[in-house]
Amino acid sequence: MHFSKEYVGYLAREVTNKLVEGEFIETADKAAVTQRINAALLEELTLEDRINDEVRIILDTYADEMQRSGANYQEMFKKIKNELVRKYKAVL
Repeated sequence: MHFSKEYVGYLAREVTNKLVEGEFIETADKAAVTQRINAALLEELTLEDRINDEVRIILDTYADEMQRSGANYQEMFKKIKNELVRKYKAVL
């Protein structure tokens, strides 16, 4: 993730404040709204990290085969990552 969790928390608070001030939402519990926005932002912002982790697991499975065939790790990483991005319909 490119942002710290503290910054994401700040963004969630700011989004909540703007939504309430702009009268886009009404809430009696701003903290609960902020917490949900924070969770949604973290979920979205960590998507690339989760995809990268999945690619590493896949490549670890085929490490011996890749070494025997002389496959380039970085090239294979990019190819598999692109496939997973398409599979999950992610926008990175």
